[in-house]
Amino acid sequence: MTQEAELPEKRVLVLRPDELGPSDQKMWREIRTESGAPANPFLDPAFTVAVGQVRPGARVAVLLDDGSPVGFFPYEAGVLGRGRAIGLGVSDSQGAVLRPGVGLDARRLLRVCGLSSFEFDNLEAGQGVFVPHAVEELASPVVDIGEGFAAYTERLRARSPGFLRQILAKERRLARQVGEVRFVYDARDPAALRALMEWKSAQYRRTGRRDRFAQEWITRLVGLLGESEEPECRGVLSVLYAAGRPVAAHLGLRSRTVLSWWFPAYDRVYAKYSPGLLLQLRMLEAAAADGIETVDLGSGPARYKESLKTRDLRVYEGAVVRPVPGGAAHWLGREPARAARRFVRGRPRLAGAAARTLEEVGRLRGG
Repeated sequence: MTQEAELPEKRVLVLRPDELGPSDQKMWREIRTESGAPANPFLDPAFTVAVGQVRPGARVAVLLDDGSPVGFFPYEAGVLGRGRAIGLGVSDSQGAVLRPGVGLDARRLLRVCGLSSFEFDNLEAGQGVFVPHAVEELASPVVDIGEGFAAYTERLRARSPGFLRQILAKERRLARQVGEVRFVYDARDPAALRALMEWKSAQYRRTGRRDRFAQEWITRLVGLLGESEEPECRGVLSVLYAAGRPVAAHLGLRSRTVLSWWFPAYDRVYAKYSPGLLLQLRMLEAAAADGIETVDLGSGPARYKESLKTRDLRVYEGAVVRPVPGGAAHWLGREPARAARRFVRGRPRLAGAAARTLEEVGRLRGG
């Protein structure tokens, strides 16, 4: 399964993720730290190894200089050499892990990996190899809590005095009208996880979007990461209970300092109490106490993200395409639809109409 190929003054070794040894993973993390990039769990080797257990096309190109790794490029390979970012569809941070100063040509890298194209939709900023091939720059809101939850809420009150007060009033109303409210930051509750997945599937159907939990590889990946004990990449299930039953839950992915907002959902029976916002506020408080410095809310517009964020990161969408038959197949299959989405996103009224249409489709499907 191992391949070797030439790059100028370097060698590229293509491995399956399970062929990465402990020293490889250690070097991956050292290079990532040296680069100064955030410790996002999606770009940790443990995420790639987990994807490798559920996606047979998962690979890692290890860049060697004088026998030592200087970079790692995780990806998935498909038919006709069509490549994509590892975990595309559920990964909120993508790209290569390269030692500072390592220069690469993207198309040459794809050639030695046997790829005709490489698609990404949440490429992190600073990925000089791939950013020139991006077709859209997106905002990815984050919440900075490294100075503590009290400092964060002080900023929140200054920016929007009534927002926090309204959330806390709804929490008191939920306790009064439903029953005792309890929050667990890192729950080991299989029933709550099942409820979360059911709520999220219903939300996908209701809004006319593809149900991610109907895809076996995603449910298996969630299970693997939910059971992981790896400090740099493990699932965290946070649950808000009322009268002893889950009313909102979130499965996130965390490293030591970054928590990625991944799969949030709530029971619509309790929608008037805004249980999702209640959960998120309590989660931010607990995460700050647990050493988390940044909560990455992920790209994509949402009113609650605008209310809670402290700043935006930049992420990129696009593809590297080589002038070969597989590259042409990628372009014909993906780029017209991508261009249509960009056109709609750039026109708020049209985007609103598209969202309403998707919801109507979901309603007709019985979601």
